[in-house]
Amino acid sequence: MDFDKLGRVMRRLSLEAGDKIMEIYNGPDFEVKTKSDESPVTAADEAADEIISAGLRAAFPEVTLVTEEQAATHAQSASTFLIVDPLDGTKEFVHRRGDFTVNIAYVVDGVPVRGVVYAPAKGRLFYTLPDGQSVEETGAFAKDTPGPTAPISVSSPDNAALMVVASKSHRDQATDDYINKYAVKDMKSAGSSLKFCLIATGEADIYPRVGRTMEWDTAAGHAVLTGAGGHVVRFDNHETLAYGKAGFANPFFIAYAPGVDLKQA
Repeated sequence: MDFDKLGRVMRRLSLEAGDKIMEIYNGPDFEVKTKSDESPVTAADEAADEIISAGLRAAFPEVTLVTEEQAATHAQSASTFLIVDPLDGTKEFVHRRGDFTVNIAYVVDGVPVRGVVYAPAKGRLFYTLPDGQSVEETGAFAKDTPGPTAPISVSSPDNAALMVVASKSHRDQATDDYINKYAVKDMKSAGSSLKFCLIATGEADIYPRVGRTMEWDTAAGHAVLTGAGGHVVRFDNHETLAYGKAGFANPFFIAYAPGVDLKQA
């Protein structure tokens, strides 16, 4: 894989998809449909998916593509592939809360090695450079000319005063019970893959997810967090979260900065 080309393409497609998403977000009321798994989907999900999937297939026709909005891709079996959630955090989008992202990642042998997470309503853009280092870009987000970037890195956690981030739309008692095992200084709520990025920038130390997710929800954020020095492990045995699983479904997991004293489930 040409990582320079991959980075340019993923960044540009995320921005193009973000523009379309914001056009719908800022427009009149939009229809919300329900998929077979009871999750919501909007015209923004579908339009963003069309932009990203067409762009990735044109640029990398030989690479398997898995995308949330194309059910036929979910039956594929691969360990190296591109994976997309064109609008992660649809509930946040529907309620116009802003915590939604465009997620694009490249997985090699079950490991998310490159990714981009773009939060268009928040004006935040995170991605991995060709060498794997994660950065946050600022500026105007021109499609073909990257603006200023700054390397991001995880915090040095204080286990007596941890900063925790948890889901805004999927918080439950099981999550709270696990969080209560830690000495918490500050608690943030965030939607979508922004939770991974908050750990990657040092704005949080740990994100436990005791609930259903799919690989397209997590791969891009996982790649960004890895490139900033963080880890994502299974909730049950603390082994690294792997990708390319049957059906692309995830177990419960914990994303964290090294130095956090992980508690058992």
